[in-house]
Formats: sequence, C-alpha cells, structure tokens
Amino acid sequence: MRNVRQIYRADSQHWVGDGFLVQPLFSHMGEDRGTDPFLMLDYAAPYRFAPNCGQPHGVGQHPHKGFETVTIAYQGEVAHRDSAGGGGVIKEGDVQWMTAGAGIIHEEFHSEAFSKTGGMFEIVQLWVNLPAKDKNAPARYQHLVKENIPVVPLPNQAGHLRLIAGEHEGIKGAADTFTEMNVWDVVVNAGSEAVIAVPETHSLSMVVLRGNAVFNGKERVGSGQLVGFEQGGGEVRIKAEGGEVKILLLSGVPIAEPVVGYGPFVMNTEEEIRQAVKDFKSGCFGSIH
Repeated sequence: MRNVRQIYRADSQHWVGDGFLVQPLFSHMGEDRGTDPFLMLDYAAPYRFAPNCGQPHGVGQHPHKGFETVTIAYQGEVAHRDSAGGGGVIKEGDVQWMTAGAGIIHEEFHSEAFSKTGGMFEIVQLWVNLPAKDKNAPARYQHLVKENIPVVPLPNQAGHLRLIAGEHEGIKGAADTFTEMNVWDVVVNAGSEAVIAVPETHSLSMVVLRGNAVFNGKERVGSGQLVGFEQGGGEVRIKAEGGEVKILLLSGVPIAEPVVGYGPFVMNTEEEIRQAVKDFKSGCFGSIH
C-alpha cells in the first residue's frame, strides 16, 4: 500500500484575469509538496458566470518559457490563441496541452458561445516542468478533444479512468509528453472502491474535485483538497463515500533538477531567467496575429 503523506487544502483563492477564480493547491514558488515533475496547480472550482455580451472574461496576452501549461475544461469553454499559431475552443471535456519551451505568448478567454449563455465554469490549470535539455524546445500546442481521450473501465464496475497523459494497462493517453508521467481523471462510482497503482518511481498526488473519498480505509478527503502520497510502490484504495467521486491523478518520474521561477518563466538558474526576460522583451517569443 502507498500511504498518504499529507492532505492539503487551499488557504486562499484569487482571480486570474477576470475569468478564472482559482484555488492554488501547490506551487514551485511555495512549500515543496513532492509534486515533481508538476510545478503548479490552480483549481477553478465550479462557479456560475452570468451571460456577458461584451468582452469575454479571461486573461489577455502574456508570456511563458521553460515548461508546459495544461488546461482541463470540466465545465464551460475556453478560447485560446498563441504566438506559435495554436488556437481553438477548449470545450467541456477537452484539454489544452501547450509547450512554452523556448518561449510563447498566449491568451485565454471564455469562448464567445459560453460568454453569451453564461453557466457553470470549472477548470484545472496545471504547469508541467521540462527537463533542462528540453527547456528551449520549440513551442507547440496540443488540442486534445474529449472524443480522443481514452476512457478505461475499472474492475468490478467501480468506475473509470480517463487517460489525458501516460499509460494504463498498455493503453496510452492522448498527450505527447517529454518525460514519463500520468495525468488521469479518475471516477469512482457511488459506494464503490477502486484500487489504483502507478510505478514506484513516480511521485503521486491526487486532487479530489467532486465528492468525498476515503483513502486506504483511513483518510477522509473532500472536494478541493490535495492528497500527497509517500514515495515508493504499492496500491491506493479509494472508496466513494456517499455519491460519486471525481479525482485528478498526477504521477511522474521526478525531474530532480534546480527550479528557478520568476512569474511566467521557470528555468534552472537565475542567469537563464534573466535571459528569458531579455528574450521576451526583445520580441523573441513572437506575437499573436
């Protein structure tokens, strides 16, 4: 059995632009919660937006360098554009996996259709680190539509896994990643218990997005909480207490390199950060047309 190390709850929330009310659950700029290769996770819990017939809510143009950003749309829609030519509408169930790499500028707003109708909005925004050798990889954009993300049933009709990235029982996830990792949506049916295992070389964290879960028959965890697990092998038992439980599972081989962050840039040294700022100011990240 892989034991729970600690349970965390977001101690604050803040707006990113005017479109994303997020609860930070971990960050490379804060306490080390053992999430390597994942740098940061902001959870925009379900929030109802009124119809907006003017400028859509969101975040205007801003840069990134040295890592990847992942947006998982659970409710609502996000329209994306970037300086590498990527773009489109991330609809409910879709995932955006953007490699900032050597540098990119992007913007994210509620889609035009969602802005007109309003409704419930719920997303996860995740930052994934890149190893030093890939921090200057060309920027790219992966739009993972819901229909192309594999869904694997769990034994005994306990629920299912949605494989955004990684692998489970020989089935590969939708995203192409630079290092070995798993990003899975886990659904455990009401009253059921699921048994989940990832390689012992992986760090392991889970975010409870919906419902109440009991881990390994002991720890009770509610929605909006992060569960960090001890390093090493072993299974994790997840029981849905009451209704259905929805969890975002994050596991991966730690990159184990120095992390130096400065706003939207994450590199290995302060000198690389200074160069990133210089590159951005000199226009090396391109522009959005």
